[in-house]
Amino acid sequence: MNAPDRQEKFVVPDGVKKVAFQPDTKVANAGSFVIQREDHTIGNLVRMQLHRDKNVVFAGYRIPHPLEYQMVVKVQTNGKKTPIQAVHSALEDLGNEVGDIRTKFQQQLEQLNGGGGGLPPPPY
Repeated sequence: MNAPDRQEKFVVPDGVKKVAFQPDTKVANAGSFVIQREDHTIGNLVRMQLHRDKNVVFAGYRIPHPLEYQMVVKVQTNGKKTPIQAVHSALEDLGNEVGDIRTKFQQQLEQLNGGGGGLPPPPY
């Protein structure tokens, strides 16, 4: 078959950085992050979190080609933060939000199971 190996979508090859930053040469306080082996799920999360930051002027992402497993996130700030600082704080905030969701989910599971923890037994 001509289909690429499934692992190519997820495993970063040896010698390739997961994230690389390229400063923009034409626009001040701007740059592009090339993120390997990620898709629209992470792209939308990062973009929306960057939009919440008052120091971010522009945030967007694109997938250059469907068979190239990389994403380009472009960020421009107002100068009070660098693009690297903006992305770093956005990722920290996302990590905290995911942790909060996980904690609340686990609490609800424990309530559902009467404090026993774990998933409820199947209905059959």
